[in-house]
Amino acid sequence: MNAVANAQEDILQLFLDILGKTKATYCVVGGLAVNAYVEPVVSLDLDVVVDMKDIDKVCKETAATGIKVDRFEHSVNLTSPKSDLRIQIQTDSRYQEFISRSTSKEILGYKINVACIEDVLQGKVWAYLDEQRRRSKRQKDLTDIMRLMEAYPPLESRIPAIILKKLR
Repeated sequence: MNAVANAQEDILQLFLDILGKTKATYCVVGGLAVNAYVEPVVSLDLDVVVDMKDIDKVCKETAATGIKVDRFEHSVNLTSPKSDLRIQIQTDSRYQEFISRSTSKEILGYKINVACIEDVLQGKVWAYLDEQRRRSKRQKDLTDIMRLMEAYPPLESRIPAIILKKLR
């Protein structure tokens, strides 16, 4: 991960340590979470849901390490000049319930709380249906949906018809 991210510092481990230090409850969603269930694809994005009550203390601890913290309407973005890894904390309230159904998994050598597969799929569906997202991001979301469906065929029943039509 660090080689791909041109990392001078292990920002992912640093962030995981901050989550542990602050005792924040969280789970990973997005492409990295997809990698927990199917053949991994390299991504420089880490999408994570942090319990709303923990976000401010996580941001404060993160900023104290020199990582830049930018707040937006539905996310908090964390970036460092020491790594190309981009961490995005999802603040959309729909994701909060994912945390309680998450489990610990190993991804690319890191032990991380990951949303259950149904929730990972749901997050990808929401992302794909968000027409405000860049077309290239939506295309990746569609590919991730297909990867999950191919590996876990029963998930097909959870995919909206408008998306299934594009996958066939």
